[in-house]
Amino acid sequence: MLDPFLSPIPWLKTLVQPACDYLSLRTLPLHIHEILYAYALYHFIFAYLAPSLSSLLLPNRYTKLSYESKLRWNMHCASMVQSVAISILAPLIMTIDKERKGMNLEERMWGYTGAAGFVQALATGYFLFDLVVMIRYLDVFGLGMLAHASSCLLTYTLGFRPIFNYYGCIFMLYELSTPFLNIHWFFDKLGMTGTKAQLYNGLMLLSVFFSCRLVWGAYSSFNIYRDVWNVLHLSSSAKFETNGELTRFGSDQSLPMWLVIIYMGGHVTLQALNVFWFGKMIAAVKKRFVKVEKKE
Repeated sequence: MLDPFLSPIPWLKTLVQPACDYLSLRTLPLHIHEILYAYALYHFIFAYLAPSLSSLLLPNRYTKLSYESKLRWNMHCASMVQSVAISILAPLIMTIDKERKGMNLEERMWGYTGAAGFVQALATGYFLFDLVVMIRYLDVFGLGMLAHASSCLLTYTLGFRPIFNYYGCIFMLYELSTPFLNIHWFFDKLGMTGTKAQLYNGLMLLSVFFSCRLVWGAYSSFNIYRDVWNVLHLSSSAKFETNGELTRFGSDQSLPMWLVIIYMGGHVTLQALNVFWFGKMIAAVKKRFVKVEKKE
């Protein structure tokens, strides 16, 4: 399936082509404009739109927040837009992109479709923005969020070799839980802590986070590890017949060990963070809704 967005900007594509060729990011020039558009959009939301609208619509709440809380509020606004967009686009592309759905082992590793690349570019643009914010405000967001942004940006950027383009939309389903997380945080700041609305949202958050990030994430990680193992141990005589159009950018079909280590290391980091955050979420929900009897 072709990229449904605007065509690449010729001068921008030409500008980044040498660097992309050097780094073997063969499909990045086709999507660099989408990455920059996404980055600009989320920066605009974070730096301008969220503060302005929040001050206008919620003057009694937003203006009284501390400096750090305002930064977090603005970040949650950008995150909400990104997570809702990706939660719609990723399943949609997985459903309608017939070329992607029919990929075999080698095509799942080195294949590429423009539609999957488009969604990957939007995610890359967001995580580039995320990384810039995490570096600039490290004292506010902490090392865990910096590690998350770095791992996500690295894995999605490497996908433009192309490698694992097939799996991009699959792992973006992690974002299905993010709107509930943002809403939970907003409830706290809007004075709705402990309400039934927050309770129901918290239960949805735990359910969706567990299902999408832990269960689906572990299952999908197993699948990608299995594909890597099979490719590394596949003899030349056992190679599949591939669609030349899908693998035209990955014709060399190289899988260097450094790439495997970096990519898989990023996934291990993300899965570890997901387990850690799930524990923190359970503790946060219990703190708000489970009453502890005081000892006399």
